[in-house]
Formats: sequence, structure tokens, C-alpha cells
Amino acid sequence: MSFSAFARRVRDPALPYQRRVSALRSCVQLYRPVGFEATLSFLEELAGPFRRDEAALLRALEHLAASRRLRHEDLQRYAAERRTAKQLGRRIPGRADRNPNLGPPIWYGAAQRAALHALSYWRRSRLPELLAGNDPGAREIGSSVSACLASGGPLTAEQQRRLDDAVQQVRQRADGRLHDEDAPAYFRARDLLCVAALVRDAATPECAYAAPRAGGENGGPQGIAAENEGAKHA
Repeated sequence: MSFSAFARRVRDPALPYQRRVSALRSCVQLYRPVGFEATLSFLEELAGPFRRDEAALLRALEHLAASRRLRHEDLQRYAAERRTAKQLGRRIPGRADRNPNLGPPIWYGAAQRAALHALSYWRRSRLPELLAGNDPGAREIGSSVSACLASGGPLTAEQQRRLDDAVQQVRQRADGRLHDEDAPAYFRARDLLCVAALVRDAATPECAYAAPRAGGENGGPQGIAAENEGAKHA
């Protein structure tokens, strides 16, 4: 079923309440900007206790739908930009050109706030497991999470540099044959890259998302974890 079909079920007062809550969860399965569980948690922060309050349930759906609409508008703008570029002979996007199709996904309309919330959720749930063991790259990403949450987002230039180095270490480890040789290690590395992407989003001032974001080989969120949209399941 489509997002719109599940949204109609959320709004349908004739349905049993728990079925309406389940329909909201199905909407989140289809659009989960910061991962499934973290998106549900952020909706509760935005809307209130939607699992037992109908007004909060409807607010949660509207918050989710509004972010999804903004994403679709951004994708439409990007498609128009690409059509114009092709007419001018630029058929292949540059590596530094923005591309909202590549991700990692953000919460349109509240990107920094949602990323901070998702980092808090990761720290409470799965981050300790990811940081277990003697892995300098993982430890540095964990330190970046702590620094980001402590500051409310911003990182110093040195903290950014150390995060870049840690991401490079983890990415190099995840490349190649790691998936075939050690699947748990591969998924752990992928989740660490997902967390690092959230740190980048949380460290980016909200006003920066008002303009199209540029990705970079190492410089922006797209450059840090474009391959990791599927990893954001927290």
C-alpha cells in the first residue's frame, strides 16, 4: 500500500485506535528520514503520546507528511535543475553537485533537530554495542556523538577533522570483501557510517538547509554516507 493509503487509515475514526497507530507505523516504514525507531521517537517528541492520544496521532501524521512533501518538492527542483543542465550540455552531474536522491536522508523542515534526536536515540540504544572492542575509528565516532550532543550540534574544526579521519578508516574497512568475509563486521561498519552522517547533519546549522545542500567527496553529508540510507534503521 502507498503512504497516502496508510495515511487515510490513520485519519479514519471508524477504525480501532490501535489499527490507526499501526497505520502510522506503516507510513514510517515508507518514509523514515532518520531510521524507523528514531523517526517514531522524534514524532512523539514533536506531536505527543500518539500511541494513546488521537490528537497527537493526527499531529504526528501531519509532521511526517509535511517533511515528506518538502522532500518531494526538493526532488522535483533537482529534476528541473538536471533537465536545464542537460539542455546546456552538462549531462553528467559533477561530484560536488548536490543530489538529494543519494542521501543520506534528512528530516526536511527540522534536519538538525531530528539528527540530534536520532543521535540521542542511538546513544541510548545501539551505540554502546557499536563501540565495543578496540576500534579507534569507532571510538572517534563515539566521541563525535558525545561532543555534538554536548554542544547542541556544532563541532570544532579539529573535531570535524577527526571525524573525517574516523569515517575514512571505517569506510576503508567496509569496502572490498568485508561483507563476504565478516557480515556482522560489515553491518557494524555501515551503522557507524550512518551515525557519522547523523553527526554531520546535527552539526549543520538549521538555516543551512534552507538552501540546496552541496555534497562533496568528503565535505558534506552526501560525501560521508551516501551508500547508507538502508542502514538508518535505528
